[in-house]
Amino acid sequence: SPPLSVSPAADPAVISPQDPTLVIGSSLVATCTVSPDFPLKAEDLYWTLNGRRLPAASYAALGPSTLSVALAHLNGSRQQSGDNLVCHSRDGGILAGSCLYVGLPPEKPVNITCWSKNMKDLTCKWAPGTEGETFLHTNYTLKYKLRWYGRDNTCQEYHTAGPYSCHIPKDLALFTPYEIWVEASNRLGVAVSDVVMLDILDVVTTDPPSDVHVSRVGDLEDQLSVRWSSPTALKDFFFQAKYQIQYRVEDSSEWKVVDDVGNQTSCRLAGLRPGTVYFVQVRCNPFSIYGSKKAGIWSDWSNPTAASTPRSERSAGGCDPKGGEQNTTLRRELKQFFGWVKKHAYGCSNLGIKLYDQWRVWLQKSHKTRNQVGKEP
Repeated sequence: SPPLSVSPAADPAVISPQDPTLVIGSSLVATCTVSPDFPLKAEDLYWTLNGRRLPAASYAALGPSTLSVALAHLNGSRQQSGDNLVCHSRDGGILAGSCLYVGLPPEKPVNITCWSKNMKDLTCKWAPGTEGETFLHTNYTLKYKLRWYGRDNTCQEYHTAGPYSCHIPKDLALFTPYEIWVEASNRLGVAVSDVVMLDILDVVTTDPPSDVHVSRVGDLEDQLSVRWSSPTALKDFFFQAKYQIQYRVEDSSEWKVVDDVGNQTSCRLAGLRPGTVYFVQVRCNPFSIYGSKKAGIWSDWSNPTAASTPRSERSAGGCDPKGGEQNTTLRRELKQFFGWVKKHAYGCSNLGIKLYDQWRVWLQKSHKTRNQVGKEP
């Protein structure tokens, strides 16, 4: 057929409705009407959805140049930019297209949690409701304001701590609670979270403790000493700290946690295996000296620091004692300990863990001396 003579501004066809937004499960009847400038009839047309040709049984000619298609029980859009519904001419040419936005209205955002790194900023994250997936582009906006005065502020730096998060870098007030909430919106509606109230001093976290050192405790084969420096932010008079230690042996992925460290910056690990490499980490939980009842927020763990316990000379090459031998050994060692105490301690005031440690060091050296003497020709 001779080429068509069409005005450059003319569209080949028009689809109605154009770019509709529908709830999942809805039905839709769309029409494609060819421009009078194009010599095409309804029987010359067909439809595709996301590139897949729709069955002719779903078509209906509504006029000489208008073809409809019926879509029932629509599923959520495959992509947030919408599904492509296209009207084609018989030879495959594209006459018109429409985007179908099929999804759900947003749910109320939940589980808002916030933390302030060294009192210099505030980061908040949230969950997008119980279901989460709306199949539509959903915009989340974190808003905040001082509780008793001030205007609403909008957070600007999103996705800093995951897909549902925002970072407020500066200009935060202390000693005054904030109201914080999240608004979710898409083509089908708006949902607003509950308002969370917080004081910056209640959600402070710090850098991990620095300068972590792990060392042996003399010749004691089952102990290591751990010491560290407080994070710089804790030198501010607002805070004290409590610490946790976790440690594991070199060939294991299971960490053991020491909870009762308190606010001291050193600790001794006991009950370890002789001649074993251990990895140790420390973390910090700052709390306000003004009596906050909040649980506090733990810092990240420090980088692992490694050290090994001394190898046991007594157990080298030997066998574990069995049954009654254990009791005999215990009685003998207790007798040795109290005999040593009579010679080296005055009264009971000095009878403590340090004295016991000194005796064990003396005992190990004594065993080494006897072993060396026994080896001489």
